[in-house]
Amino acid sequence: MVAFEPRLFEEIAPEERPSLAAALVPVGAMIVFLSVGIVVFGLDPQFPLFWGIAFTGLFARLHLGFSWDELYDGITDSILMGMRVILIMFVVYALIATWVQAGTIPGLMYYGLELLTPSIFLPLTAVLAAIVSFAVGSSWTTAGTLGVAFIGIGSGLGIPAPMTAGAILTGAYTGDKQSPLSDTTNLAAAVTNTDLYDHINAMRAGTLLAFGISVVLYVFLGLSASGNIPVGRVGAIQSAIQGSYVVTPLVFLPLVVTFGLAIYGVPALPSLGAGVFAGALTSVFVQRTEFAAAWSAAQSGTAPETGMELVNGLFESGGLLGGAWIVTIALAALSLGGMLERTGILAVLAHHLGRLSRGVASLTGVTAISAVSMNMLAAEQYISIVVPGMTLRNLYSEQGLKSKNLSRAVEAAGTTTAALIPWGSGGLFMAGTLGVPTLTYAPYYFFGFLSPLVLLLMGVTGWGIEYQEGAHGDGDDASTGSGATAPAGED
Repeated sequence: MVAFEPRLFEEIAPEERPSLAAALVPVGAMIVFLSVGIVVFGLDPQFPLFWGIAFTGLFARLHLGFSWDELYDGITDSILMGMRVILIMFVVYALIATWVQAGTIPGLMYYGLELLTPSIFLPLTAVLAAIVSFAVGSSWTTAGTLGVAFIGIGSGLGIPAPMTAGAILTGAYTGDKQSPLSDTTNLAAAVTNTDLYDHINAMRAGTLLAFGISVVLYVFLGLSASGNIPVGRVGAIQSAIQGSYVVTPLVFLPLVVTFGLAIYGVPALPSLGAGVFAGALTSVFVQRTEFAAAWSAAQSGTAPETGMELVNGLFESGGLLGGAWIVTIALAALSLGGMLERTGILAVLAHHLGRLSRGVASLTGVTAISAVSMNMLAAEQYISIVVPGMTLRNLYSEQGLKSKNLSRAVEAAGTTTAALIPWGSGGLFMAGTLGVPTLTYAPYYFFGFLSPLVLLLMGVTGWGIEYQEGAHGDGDDASTGSGATAPAGED
């Protein structure tokens, strides 16, 4: 669990609060910098974000009156909050390289090509990813292990990588939201003062509806891909794999170790770290790789020569050093988010968004917008849960709503959309791990769009909305009608 206490609007002295107009200045500047730098000049995100950091720092120092030390503290706190994410990024890059070297990912691809067909691949990928993510409680662990193998299998079956990535993310985030082991699920419950299992139960119906629609869409995508495999392609890929790797059930030992520890309840970082060790040892004892070469692959990546260009591309990896490009963006985005939080800009924006709510439907919409906005501005899904969760608690209580309505809303709109923000930690991790740019897989990540849309549907119709004992909906929204429920008991 990430310990993070944001500056709430009520806790900031009136004379220290930036006005709404002032709060919008660095936000608007950041949008301009990213748009001009990336779209117009074709730069990578690092320096457009750096421009945003420089502008926000000068604006906060000269106009808002913050000292440099206060701004440094904001950056430090934000990076400290995201440090586990950064460490996981590095470890996953090392893990992928060792699992390629060990034959784990090649082995999964070899057997997967035998068992799967294009027509069932996408929906089955989503379902399997959901099961694994639920069991281990981590969408990132699922994407960084099983997801990488599915990208390779899909390519062998003629499925475009963006479609496969979308199915992986749909399943990974579905299982993550419903798992009591998930850190974001626990965090959403904690910051809204909701019982964990009340929170999970409140999410279930909307999650299953969004996931079910997604799976149906993948069925149609899979059917359109049927019959597109060139004759002999699967056999050629399998031969290339067998020519470069020992294919045996022993190569799956790292997979067993990693998922076994995760299911047992060991957190993601040590589970993935154990997977790196297991991969290196499997490489030494099964693939007969020299000990130093196994760890060199973990550090610098892999570039196999299998005799087939497609397979070579699938098994290339950057290793620990390959994660540096992604991590520099994450550090820049976290730094910018830390200054926006420390100066009270995030609190002011969340407060003014909250003032727009007049009933259940508008309050649900405001919560969704707040969560997505925090994802975009702070580049970290934890903030997208914590800031709206803590800022809007009183509004939900004033309208007689149970806290589970808020906890469901921040996760349905915050956690699931993190992978859609190209400069956010979620989007960076998924794009880097799966090898598919965020904006390329986004159209096929159906759950990322459907989860917030189903949430808004619940707010408008009152489906699944629960009131505190003795309270009833008396706002001006349609959602306060007969569709809401008021069961006995409290959270």
